[in-house]
Amino acid sequence: MKTILVTGAAGFIGFHLAKRLLDAGHEVVGLDNVNDYYDPKLKRDRLRLLEPMTNFSLREVSLENRTEIEKLFLDIRFDRVVHLAAQAGVRYSIENPMAYIDSNIVGTMNILEGCRHQKMPHLVYASSSSVYGTNTTQPFSVHQNVDHPISLYAATKKSNELMAHTYSHLFDLPTTGLRFFTVYGPWGRPDMALYKFTKAIFEDTPIDVYNHGKMQRDFTYVDDIVTALVRSMDHIPQANANWDSNSPDPSSSAAPYRIYNIGNHQPTELAYFIEVLEKAIGKTAKKNYLPMQMGDVPATYADIADLQADIGFAPNTSIEVGIQAFVQWYREYHHVVAR
Repeated sequence: MKTILVTGAAGFIGFHLAKRLLDAGHEVVGLDNVNDYYDPKLKRDRLRLLEPMTNFSLREVSLENRTEIEKLFLDIRFDRVVHLAAQAGVRYSIENPMAYIDSNIVGTMNILEGCRHQKMPHLVYASSSSVYGTNTTQPFSVHQNVDHPISLYAATKKSNELMAHTYSHLFDLPTTGLRFFTVYGPWGRPDMALYKFTKAIFEDTPIDVYNHGKMQRDFTYVDDIVTALVRSMDHIPQANANWDSNSPDPSSSAAPYRIYNIGNHQPTELAYFIEVLEKAIGKTAKKNYLPMQMGDVPATYADIADLQADIGFAPNTSIEVGIQAFVQWYREYHHVVAR
């Protein structure tokens, strides 16, 4: 059994990962500042499911608090670090850019420093499909260059990958970056489309449908994401002996560094996504069709061939199954009476 630091343990993916690890018998130290980017009550309710477990402990600390992060790594010897905490949201990064610098840049730097000084066997961290920015070649591949982000959120995630590579190169710190593609499922974030749409449909209020429903997203169910995370933790990257500095592959390196996509490998049009949700709820949505928002991309589609080859796993939860599971959780959590 391992002692594992999970940053963002009160968050959507962090909560699911922590629970999976705890159920498997690992010691989990959760790090989270339980901020108010969205209702902290949801975060507290997630934590309430973790806190009774004797192999779980929580450090309520902000990533950018260098003194406290240093103390954490001095107090506890970790076998793995899974860094999921971040300031999330593409559109919010336009409104409040400094929050992304503080959490995603400064905070990640503090985690990298803690891992360096502790000679961490493996750091796994969350990146994002948003790094593909203006790329249009689909499916998105980790072997493509991603030098043209179109939101500050994406820029900070690309920066995290560069920072991790630097530490892999300078300090021989094995790092694996996982580019998540539109994660959804029970206990999801209220600022994401599925949660907002479900709430609006139950409350009989209109939903905003951007790009007139023609957006495509590689929606990925949270349980699939967690399975990939768990498998990745023990797949420690090695230096790529065939890496060519004259023709560099962005996904690997002469250092112990690796990047993977985690997506469903099956883009879904937003209009169909809403149709499936309407069927799961049993009610038609009122739709307010709008053009695409600033900072958004028309489509995402993950090439997961490297993930399949290296850890032997591919997500397999269909949209129909995943949305039904979310709606069931939403009804129970919000005490919505079926009609």
